[in-house]
Amino acid sequence: MSMHRVLTALGCALTAVLASAAAPAPTQAAPTGPARPATTVRTQDGLVRGAAHDGYRTYEGIPYAAPPVGRLRWAAPRPAVPWRGVRDATRPASACPQPAGEVPGGSTDEDCLRLNVTTPDDTRTAHPRPVVVWLHGGGFTTGAGSSYDAHRMATRGDVVVVTVDYRLGALGFLAHGGLPGSGTFGLADQQAALRWVRAEIGAFGGDARNVTLAGESAGGYSVCAQLASPAAAGLFDRAVIESGPCTGRPDRPFAPSSVLLSAARAMGSDLAAKVGCGSAHDVMACLRSVDVTRLLAAQETDQQPAYTTPLLPDDPAAAVAAGRFHRVPVLIGSNHDEGNGWAAGIVRAGNPVDPGTWPDVAAAFFPSPGQAEAIVREYPVHDTDGGPVFGAVIGDADFACPTAGAAGLLAVRVPVWRYEFADEHAPPLTPGTPPFPLGAPHASELPYLFDLGGRPRDLTAAQYRLADAMIDYWTRFARTGDPDGPSTPHWSRRTVLSLEPDHIVPTRTAQRRHHCAFWDALR
Repeated sequence: MSMHRVLTALGCALTAVLASAAAPAPTQAAPTGPARPATTVRTQDGLVRGAAHDGYRTYEGIPYAAPPVGRLRWAAPRPAVPWRGVRDATRPASACPQPAGEVPGGSTDEDCLRLNVTTPDDTRTAHPRPVVVWLHGGGFTTGAGSSYDAHRMATRGDVVVVTVDYRLGALGFLAHGGLPGSGTFGLADQQAALRWVRAEIGAFGGDARNVTLAGESAGGYSVCAQLASPAAAGLFDRAVIESGPCTGRPDRPFAPSSVLLSAARAMGSDLAAKVGCGSAHDVMACLRSVDVTRLLAAQETDQQPAYTTPLLPDDPAAAVAAGRFHRVPVLIGSNHDEGNGWAAGIVRAGNPVDPGTWPDVAAAFFPSPGQAEAIVREYPVHDTDGGPVFGAVIGDADFACPTAGAAGLLAVRVPVWRYEFADEHAPPLTPGTPPFPLGAPHASELPYLFDLGGRPRDLTAAQYRLADAMIDYWTRFARTGDPDGPSTPHWSRRTVLSLEPDHIVPTRTAQRRHHCAFWDALR
């Protein structure tokens, strides 16, 4: 295994630790607030009984498509099967199959195409509420919609929030010759969920004509993919992209990206061989008979959607550059210290970054001739700053600069609002003491928008004010396509979200210099 693959795997392991520290098993999660008598809503597939809480209601584990099992494993999502009687929607459903991480112990339940609805208590409003559809992150291999308790966003912002589970890993992105939908089953699931929202959300008080598609990390990149997917036309009206820049590249391994269908098919062939189906007369029939546990053990750590496919004809980066994307307003951004969590995990795992090791570490991630030397010159490491410097390289190369580039390309054709989350005292999402201060690393904005795993947010009074302001910005954008409003400081087209020390500071200039011209020249 190459040094690049080893360190990437360590980064993925760190992400899983981060997620599991933030969110217990979905089946253990419970919305905050005392429960009230259940409430029932009629959908086209049948009645669902949710739970009423203090000021909001939740409906969990609602099927939006048929279980992708048996012959439907690696098939396009089919309509959900209607049910008789009243379906209990007071507890989250199982997460989609995945290794242990965000979901302690993992999951092997393929009957997972479910979604969760959180709505303010009064569903008899004069006007339907804007809808936010949230796509979770997790590198397309882990994550669960039920990890994101959205009641604060729903009640403060007066919106309906839908969190979605979609197929992950090899079950979501396997590609094989002759298999329709190769490499994009997870993206197809997201579109099926959006179609469900258009058809059903009115029963929950939501406005089916005002839907914002939002996500973070792999979820943010999924939003990019849906912007570029012809099949997603008309399914959403605004887009929020958090730390998942549309211009991700496979050679920058920490940010999500897509791969050519031919490369995805090669990975699919490798998977088939690993589980004993490579030489089978009917490879797909053989694969559909393989136990989920074996598939999870055999799949690659890295998973990406495939392009040059019917659902995703172009790499989203190329589609955005060429203007081939849906014309909806976009709110896009990243965190000030995106790379520090990965850098800290790699250092903690026994890979020090110091002046002596820095050239080799840089070469492990940027093996093309001359790249590592240029990076070492641009980002010099001194005696004690190796970890933060490595974090800055990851953050600039994989997130900050691609986000700036994507925002500029999108802004040529649609209204774009760009942010940087920069609370240097953001609560840590991993246990223990890191080898250096992490600042605002990848995913650190999430506790400001959600209670992760049903846990109340551990924020200071000033951070609660920042969290309230962020929810105001996000939900106002969902309502009107413009985050500005009278209750928050003015949002310029490039806004920094931080504390100084007791209030929010949006500014017109970034608070640190991103070396984007350097990274553009390094391509």
